[in-house]
Amino acid sequence: MNTKAFAAILVALFIPITGYFILKYSSARAIDIPHKYLLDSVVTKTKNGKVYNDSVWHTVQNIRLINQFGDTVNLYDIKNKAIVMDFFFTGCGSICPTLTRNMRMIQQSFEKGSKNITDDADGPNRVQFISMSIDPLRDSAVRLKAYADKYGANNDNWWFLTGSKDSIYNFIFEQLKVDKYNDTIPISPEFPHTGRFVLLDQDFHIRGYYDGLDTTEALPKLARDIGTLMVEKDPQHPQALPFDPLEMGVLFAIAAIIVFIMAGIIFKKKKIKPLDNL
Repeated sequence: MNTKAFAAILVALFIPITGYFILKYSSARAIDIPHKYLLDSVVTKTKNGKVYNDSVWHTVQNIRLINQFGDTVNLYDIKNKAIVMDFFFTGCGSICPTLTRNMRMIQQSFEKGSKNITDDADGPNRVQFISMSIDPLRDSAVRLKAYADKYGANNDNWWFLTGSKDSIYNFIFEQLKVDKYNDTIPISPEFPHTGRFVLLDQDFHIRGYYDGLDTTEALPKLARDIGTLMVEKDPQHPQALPFDPLEMGVLFAIAAIIVFIMAGIIFKKKKIKPLDNL
């Protein structure tokens, strides 16, 4: 086999092999983003003369309630955070203590989350926990604070909320629509006692429903999804590239050098004339 043919084979092999490793490198860092729930509508938009359809996802509306310190808070007071919600009551002797302990376990896994959300605007630990009482007539702010302390909740980013029963129940059924995603036990409209955890993104879109009692699959997935939302690609919240530009640049530089060398060998071979016989 002459040098020209050998160089051509090397180039032919090099290009697909290099492409394979580049794709493998990028895909290894790809992130499985939790999808959005509850499509409200599809609207037609025009951009740069092109017409396209855009999905309008359900945005959870604001609600104003009272936290464990007796302060009035709004859902929309929460900025640039993933939000995890559950539903309980302090007099519950069945699933609520377990739900609260599991929520605390997740909170501890994000313990380095910002106490002041402006301190770490791009950090991976921006998350707010909310436990909403479904027995607000009995669950005063004082009872909520005692309950939070009993289970070791970090009050910096965990609200225990009470308020108007009608507002809370309407929020659960009309905004979060938790009853639509309970695959096992139906939720009573008279008393929404459920083990569901609900995940919202920073734009108040629903991004997941999880079994708050399942520590084997559902809760680890919830923890992963919380972290994933922090790096989600969003035009309004730019993220870093899924690969290191410097490292990728080095890969392309090496590829270019090798191709250049191979081309040089081929060109030089064409210029060399065979020696005359002595």
